[in-house]
Amino acid sequence: MDSQAPGYMLTVVLGLFLSLHAVSGIRFMIDREDCFSHDVQYEGDTVHASFVVIKSDSSWHYSQEGVDLVVKGPSGEQIQDFHDKISEKFEFVAHHKGVHRFCFTNKSPYHETIDFDVHVGHFTFYDQHAKDEHFNPLLEQIGKLEEALYNIQFEQHWLEAETERQAIVNDAMSRRAVHKAFFESAALIGASVLQVYLLRRLFERKLGISRV
Repeated sequence: MDSQAPGYMLTVVLGLFLSLHAVSGIRFMIDREDCFSHDVQYEGDTVHASFVVIKSDSSWHYSQEGVDLVVKGPSGEQIQDFHDKISEKFEFVAHHKGVHRFCFTNKSPYHETIDFDVHVGHFTFYDQHAKDEHFNPLLEQIGKLEEALYNIQFEQHWLEAETERQAIVNDAMSRRAVHKAFFESAALIGASVLQVYLLRRLFERKLGISRV
């Protein structure tokens, strides 16, 4: 048994890294409502999900209303429910295998661009060898390592989306500040010109009256 341990350990570790899929999300533009489906193949798996409202189609729109998200299981049962969120990350344990639905609702009058990410954590070797007491501690540690790697990728993707959103907001606010300063300057110049014009008219009228 011991002579087979190194080879088996190598197989498990290779299986771990081969089972790691890059955490990649989907970016979409929502008008009113949009739903996505994700198939959870094993009962008891942990589902990780996150979303970030990246931007609005109006550069002058800075509403913090956010979007709503409802997560439903294979039988239509509600699992998670979020309201008026600009960004959120969450996880839940799938009590039933099958297709889970993620439905977004946009209450804003503007189209919103959303970055959405979902992945399922599952360790196949643990299922195959759960009865092998000799490898249980090893499998448990490898399972934790796999979950940690998933979480790092997941967190990185979420932070990138948050950073991009903040950069867009900062850029839009900078442009808005420039436009505001321009209009204020134009209004000040206009008021000054009008003031000079009215003063000239006043002096001209007084000069005309004194000549008479």
